[in-house]
Amino acid sequence: MKAAFYTLGCKVNQYETEYMSELLKKAGFEIVPPEEKADYYIINSCTVTATADQKTRQSVRRFKRRHPDSAVILTGCMPQAFPEDAEALTEADIVLSNKNDFDILKLINEYEQKKARLVRIEKHKTGDEFRYCSINGFNDRIRAFVKIEDGCDRFCSYCIIPESRGRVRSKKPEDLKKEIENLADSAIKEIVLVGINLSAYGKGEDYNIVDAVKICADTEGIERVRLGSLEPDHITDDIIRQLSQIHKFCPQFHISLQSGCNKTLKNMNRHYTAEEYRALCEKLRNAFENASITTDVMVGFNEETDDDFTESLDFVKSIGFEKVHVFPYSQRNGTAASRKGDSVTKQEKEKRAQIMIEETEKIRRGYLKGLVGKTAEVLFENEILPGIFQGYTKNYLPVRKESKKDNLLGKILNVKITDYCDEFCIAE
Repeated sequence: MKAAFYTLGCKVNQYETEYMSELLKKAGFEIVPPEEKADYYIINSCTVTATADQKTRQSVRRFKRRHPDSAVILTGCMPQAFPEDAEALTEADIVLSNKNDFDILKLINEYEQKKARLVRIEKHKTGDEFRYCSINGFNDRIRAFVKIEDGCDRFCSYCIIPESRGRVRSKKPEDLKKEIENLADSAIKEIVLVGINLSAYGKGEDYNIVDAVKICADTEGIERVRLGSLEPDHITDDIIRQLSQIHKFCPQFHISLQSGCNKTLKNMNRHYTAEEYRALCEKLRNAFENASITTDVMVGFNEETDDDFTESLDFVKSIGFEKVHVFPYSQRNGTAASRKGDSVTKQEKEKRAQIMIEETEKIRRGYLKGLVGKTAEVLFENEILPGIFQGYTKNYLPVRKESKKDNLLGKILNVKITDYCDEFCIAE
């Protein structure tokens, strides 16, 4: 039989799709692209925003409409956070949650026997342990996302993630070590450690995020290690010091900001101030050569005034992020913020988002322009066009280079940046 995956959302979802894919392959399934005909279409959903839920519903209905004789499976965060909504999506033949999505093969076998709709959504509970998971490759890529943490204990007022992912729990170091060794044997050269609240890795245990980085860096064949999204108040001076001593560690830090206005941060129930965030950025740039700091910024949060937005904008500009992901506030049912309403109009949110995007893009273009003429170490990951290869610097800058004679895939080369555009740099 054939199965196709369609993944929405974060790097953790992409990892879990790879894990489910390997489970099905071992059982004899052929994994095909979602554009091809398959017996099962698996939608791994995201629910971080209302727009994400809308995309999930559209995806389920689209696959069922195009392939009425195939079975559609809905899993991921949306069924976990909103089980009633997921169950009401009758175009899905099998509905399960991210807590039990690793039981996907068992449910497919049950569905094959009964030919009746299955809805199996198991809730997260306090005290749940990290469920064992390990992959042996990553969709024929050179860089692999590796999930080492799940869940979140922060309860930001706007966020549904604690409901959709449960509490913090961590992969055991010995399990991680074995997984990284297997990935190295599969020619993976770069590891990206990911989690729902990655910087909480090891909470309540005798290990932390530095130990995870060291496991990867000490594995023969792994050339680079980088981290996924981080929370600012978890990055201590000692963690910075230890990471700076690991040669294979990539100094690219995606540190969630959300707002540069202290009033808004407090309303969001974030656990830091703008001043503390600024101090962290200064420490990172002092500790790491060519450190890259990127972030997420939300605009139009409930009760954000024009002055609050201006304060946030000025703060973002003053930090000089290498890249900023800007998005308008989206009210999520079941969160603390949803009980207070949404005082900023859609039009105003879109206006503020556009202003923030324009200003941060100016900063990014200036950053890219300043790189022209400099050299950088690039790991080339794919051939996007015949003879045109793309890779990334250690601080995650996309770089393209022409090579008509040599295959650059998997090679680390020092290149000279000669030009740039909005999305990447050009090198020789």
